[in-house]
Amino acid sequence: MPDIKTYTLNFGPQHPAAHGVLRLVLEMEGEVIVRADPHIGLLHRGTEKLAETKPYNQTIGYLDRLDYISMMCNEHGYVLAIEKLLGLDIPERAKYIRVMFDEITRILNHLMWIATHALDVGAMTMFLYAFREREDLLDLYEAVSGARMHANYYRPGGVARDLPDAMPQYQESHWRSKKEANRLNENRQGSLLDFTEDFTRRFPTYIDEYETLLTDNRIWKQRTVGIGVVSEERAYQLGFTGPMLRGSGVEWDLRKKQPYEVYDRMDFDIPVGTNGDCYDRYLVRMEEMRQSNRIIIQCIDWLRKNPGIVLTDNHKVAPPRRELIKADMEGLIHHFKLFTEGYTLPEGEVYTAIEHPKGEFGVYLVSDGSNKPYRVKFRTTGFAHLSSMNEMAKGHMLADVVTIIGSQDIVFGDIDR
Repeated sequence: MPDIKTYTLNFGPQHPAAHGVLRLVLEMEGEVIVRADPHIGLLHRGTEKLAETKPYNQTIGYLDRLDYISMMCNEHGYVLAIEKLLGLDIPERAKYIRVMFDEITRILNHLMWIATHALDVGAMTMFLYAFREREDLLDLYEAVSGARMHANYYRPGGVARDLPDAMPQYQESHWRSKKEANRLNENRQGSLLDFTEDFTRRFPTYIDEYETLLTDNRIWKQRTVGIGVVSEERAYQLGFTGPMLRGSGVEWDLRKKQPYEVYDRMDFDIPVGTNGDCYDRYLVRMEEMRQSNRIIIQCIDWLRKNPGIVLTDNHKVAPPRRELIKADMEGLIHHFKLFTEGYTLPEGEVYTAIEHPKGEFGVYLVSDGSNKPYRVKFRTTGFAHLSSMNEMAKGHMLADVVTIIGSQDIVFGDIDR
C-alpha cells in the first residue's frame, strides 16, 4: 500500500463557523485532523495601545468592543482597576446594579453562544429561540444606557444613571398592528425592575425549552459527547478559566472564590462537569443561565427596597449632577475639567479580575501619575482557550472542529485586541 500523504486545508476565515476572522490551518490525513494551527490577528484593533493614548474615562467605550457579546462585563473589569488604584468607594446601590447587569450580560452571552454553537452543529431552531429572549435583555441595556449593545454604562465610582421608572413602548407601525403592539407592551407598563422581574419569571421555562430540544437529542449527543475532551489537570495547565475549566470538573468561580462587589451576599451554585467534553461544557453553561436568573431575582428584591445614589459624589472623578452644573460655578468647572483633561491616578500598578461569562477577564494597569495609563494589558478569556485548539482537535474529524470552536465560545474581539 502506498503511504497516505497528509494535506493542508484552510478552515476559514470565510467559513461560517470560523467567526469571521479565524484562519485555522489544518493538516489532515483523509478526514482526520493531524494538526490544527490557529492564525489570528485578522481583526487586530490595538485596543491596549489606544487606551494608553486616552484619558481613563474615554476608554470605557472601547471596552464594550472587546468581547462585543459581553459588553458591560468588560467595562466592569476596567472600572474596578481604576477604583482599586484610586481607593474609591462606590455606593451600595451601584454595586447591586452592576451585579444585576453582569448577570444579565452573562445570560446574553450564553444565549448568543447556544444560538451560534447549535446553528454551527446543525440545529437551526435554537438560533430563533435564543434571539427571542435576547431581545428582551437588549431592551434592558437600551433602557439604562440608550444603546442596545455598546452601553458605556459603568463609571469609576458607580454607574452612569439610575434605573428608569418606565420601559420604552412598541408603537403601531407599517409592520406592526395595534393589537400586536399592545400585546408586546403588556409587560412594559411598569419600571425597568418590573420588566426584569417579569423576564426572570418566564426565563426558566425558556431554558426548559432549549433543554427539551438539545439535552437528550441523540444527534446533539453524537456530535458533542466525547469530543474535545480536556482532563482536569490539563485544563489547569492550559490556563483555562470559566465554563471551560468548570466543564473539566474544577469548581473555580471568582464570584465565589474571590468575591467582588456584592457577590458574597448572593445565593447561587457553581455548576461543574465530569468528563470535560463539549457536552459537559454545554450543560455547565445551561445551568449557569439558571443561576444567573437566581442572582438577578435577589438583586431586584434589594434594589426595590433600597433607593439611593448610584454614582460617587467625589466630583474629582465623577461629573456633578446637571442641576448643580447650571447653578454652581464650581460644578461647571469640575464638569469642564473632567471631560477635557479627565482625572489622574496615583502612581502604581494594579490587577483586577472578574468572572466574565467566558472566564477570567483581568485588567493590569500601570499608572505613572498622569491622566492616561502608562500601560494597559487585558487578560482576555478566549486567547488561552484558542491556543489549546491543536490539542483539542487532534485525532478528531473535520466536522468536530466546528463543534470544538463553538464549545470554546470564542469571540474574536477579545482575542485580536
